[in-house]
Amino acid sequence: MSYSTPQIRNVALAGHPGAGKTTLFEALLHAGGALQTAGTIERGSTVSDHDPIEKTRGHSIDTAIASTDHQASSGEWVHLNLIDTPGYPEFRGPTLSALSAVETALIVVDADTGVAHGTRRLMERARQRNLCRAVVINKIDHEGADCARVLDELRETFGAELLPLNLPADGGRRVVDCFSQSAGDSDLGPVADWHQRIIDQVVEINETVMEHFLDVGEAGLGGQELHDAFEQCLREGHLVPVCFASARTGVGVKELLDVAERLFPHPGEGNAPPFQRSNGAGSEPVQARPDASAHVIADVFKIINDPFVGKLGIFRVYQGTVKKDAALFVDDGKKSFKVAHLFKLKGKDHAEIEQAVPGDIAAIPKIEDLHFDAVLHDSHDEDHIHLAPIDFPKPMFGLAIEAASKGQEQKLSTALQKLAEEDPAFVVEHLAELNETVIRGLSDLHLRVMLERLKDRHGVEVKTRPPRIAYRETIGAKAEGHHRHKKQTGGAGQFGEVFLRVEPLPRGGGFEFVDEVKGGTIPGQFMPAVEKGVRQVLASGAVAGYPLQDLRVSVYDGKHHPVDSKEVAFVAAGKKAFLDAIGKARPQILEPVVDLEVAAPEAQVGDITGGLSSKRARINGTDTLRGEIIVKAQVPLSELEGYAAELKSATAGRGRYNLDFSHYEPVPAQVQQKLAEAYRPKPEDD
Repeated sequence: MSYSTPQIRNVALAGHPGAGKTTLFEALLHAGGALQTAGTIERGSTVSDHDPIEKTRGHSIDTAIASTDHQASSGEWVHLNLIDTPGYPEFRGPTLSALSAVETALIVVDADTGVAHGTRRLMERARQRNLCRAVVINKIDHEGADCARVLDELRETFGAELLPLNLPADGGRRVVDCFSQSAGDSDLGPVADWHQRIIDQVVEINETVMEHFLDVGEAGLGGQELHDAFEQCLREGHLVPVCFASARTGVGVKELLDVAERLFPHPGEGNAPPFQRSNGAGSEPVQARPDASAHVIADVFKIINDPFVGKLGIFRVYQGTVKKDAALFVDDGKKSFKVAHLFKLKGKDHAEIEQAVPGDIAAIPKIEDLHFDAVLHDSHDEDHIHLAPIDFPKPMFGLAIEAASKGQEQKLSTALQKLAEEDPAFVVEHLAELNETVIRGLSDLHLRVMLERLKDRHGVEVKTRPPRIAYRETIGAKAEGHHRHKKQTGGAGQFGEVFLRVEPLPRGGGFEFVDEVKGGTIPGQFMPAVEKGVRQVLASGAVAGYPLQDLRVSVYDGKHHPVDSKEVAFVAAGKKAFLDAIGKARPQILEPVVDLEVAAPEAQVGDITGGLSSKRARINGTDTLRGEIIVKAQVPLSELEGYAAELKSATAGRGRYNLDFSHYEPVPAQVQQKLAEAYRPKPEDD
């Protein structure tokens, strides 16, 4: 089927683990005609969970994309691009990438377990990105389902703007419409009551409808008028529709497809993401238009390294039409590439297409220059354009790794690069001073999955050990430093003298280098050498071997020799002068502090808070949710080694936690002394 931008709906399914996203994904594809038979997680036959590790674990660990063409009950056709996202917070990097490519976030909630902490996070993320939000209460025919309680919980948590468009009936064996009709009964009471709530909410927000409603009453409020007003409220975030469904039996699934066609925004109606164009003075906003005839602007939001097809760049078109055999540029590249193949995806399967119109999602294979967040365009008029960066969580869990077998180092390096391309929350660091490779992720589970992929997909086995904590160094006071580097070895010698000042910057201030030299006491051609010497210390540290941050270095005086002054002399002088100043500036070691959230049975709250208090934690508060306690705290990352096993033991395996980087702060004096004593820099010749 050929389709245009107004017929496209881009929807990401998100929600907490076990809510049934993958099963709903299958059901929507089946109801839309893209699948003859819906797969199941138990059989390992779903479109989205096609990775062997996903099949083994029984849950999603990556996003999956598929589309279907659906003719709604209105007779209109819609092309629905669906993205199934992982529920576990460890894998929220790909989830956040998916949210950047859609207009609608469909939050799936379990009718039995209700609102989980992950649900709150996802709703907030979608709101921050100005996405249309909708909620599906799934598993309505489950034995433990309590649809009334879950709906009340949703409205209490997220506001009265959450209103159902349909209601469960006959114990979840069917759903009844309460948007366009006001007669009949449901498991949640009379349909008329809920229909009236929709009208009350819409007329309260839409002044035109309110005036008409006051003039003629509800009887004179036409279906199209109610539809248009509801649609406006939906776009503006004043209404969040709730639908009921059972993905397993198909109840409510076709009705959900109809809702997508009638109410979800198409790419021309959604809030376009903020593209920016870099210039010499900063950046300026660029508005991408869903115009099929305009220059192409597309963004790569996912990379897959397919063992058979090679690298796949999955992108969303924001402007123009990407056509097969067209020439495109990547970012600011000067050389274009030819679109030899253009694919639509259905999980691991690919179908060749001729073009992708504005708003569509497609994939290009075998272009090595493609990377996450790359901008594709067909004219140098679009050079220097990029999307506003996504605020990904900072990966704080680390493992130092090395190849288990000699000769596998290059293969390991290549495999790690491919894994990092696919997951923006997975980072690979090489610490040159330790000759150590460290992988970092969002949890112990996240890293275990990556190690499984290394072995199963890339055939590389590794040995692991705990890495060094990512400490940093800084200063606590202003101070001055000086060093004269003078070396005579016969013939021309080396001479350079540097006076500089250091002063602390606010936390997160980074590093500033300032040239305050007057009168040419240090010639301009040697100032980069002074900065190079300073930056050598900045990288290797001065107190305990950790990088320095949050300080300003101002070079204000020095001396040179017309014959003996050389770059190497001023590198050495800058380095030693910087070390001299740091020693006088109350040097401090900073440690990473994380925001920690622990969920556990309510009966274990004392064990949880007591254990955290012994780890120098600051408890910031607790929430209670259906017999479960959520403890929020800030904890030094160094204190959390082995916490996963400790929590598992304390809660009989029922506890879980997640963390995000918060800030750096000075370590206690005894910790700094211990770290400094363990650091023994190599002696240097003067």
